[in-house]
Amino acid sequence: MNTKAWHLVLAFAALAALSVASGAPHLSSPKSGKSDDPSDPGRDALRQIVQNQCVVNWTQHQNPAPCERVFLADERTEASGYAILPDRKGAAHYLLIPTQTMRGVESDELLDPDLPNYFAEAWRARDVITKFVGHPVLRTAIGLAVNNAHSRTQDQFHIHIDCLRQDVVDSLRAAAEHVGETWAPINVLGSSYQAMRIESVSLDGSSPFELVAQLGPEVRHHMGDYTVVVAGMQFKSGAGFMLLTGTGPTGELLLDSSCAVAGAGG
Repeated sequence: MNTKAWHLVLAFAALAALSVASGAPHLSSPKSGKSDDPSDPGRDALRQIVQNQCVVNWTQHQNPAPCERVFLADERTEASGYAILPDRKGAAHYLLIPTQTMRGVESDELLDPDLPNYFAEAWRARDVITKFVGHPVLRTAIGLAVNNAHSRTQDQFHIHIDCLRQDVVDSLRAAAEHVGETWAPINVLGSSYQAMRIESVSLDGSSPFELVAQLGPEVRHHMGDYTVVVAGMQFKSGAGFMLLTGTGPTGELLLDSSCAVAGAGG
């Protein structure tokens, strides 16, 4: 989705928010930066697009547009699933967005064991990148990222699904055999993160948010300060993931929408 098309979607989202009587209540933010223009959805745009367009189109017409897909665990409860939306950057960049209203990484709900494992669902949705590239993409080329609360521009929780930068892939590959199943410091492109490996072909048995919270009470109580990144890996022992977190550069900076690492070109 190019920038022009994205802005049209945002404008329609605001109109839809006014016309859909069953729409969810408006999510305000103390630092929303919204203008006085009622047609500007600002930091609430993702929630409006998913709830007032994608979910409505899906439940009424089985068409997820403008999302790529909509999954509802219970069709009777529209707040029980997630949508996959092309990011406004276009190219291979997609977002997983819950259909329920939810804040970002600081949300206590993300530590609820009964909540869906959104990272696992985002990993399953990586076929959207294959569709963009036009051929199979190695797991080691794909990353999932949640920005910290200070860096994001949208206040509805979302996970970025994209290719990793080539230099990030190279850095993680070099460090792979030195990272174990407990947290340890790692340097990626000159920035410090905490890292641990997850040895599994999927993320179904692992909650990245809970693993980050296990760094200690200080981290658990200030999750909004932390970015969370999951990178697909191929260890000597088999398929897995590298989990990164830290309070430095936000995770989205490790991603590359051009997907050059997968041979998509710029």
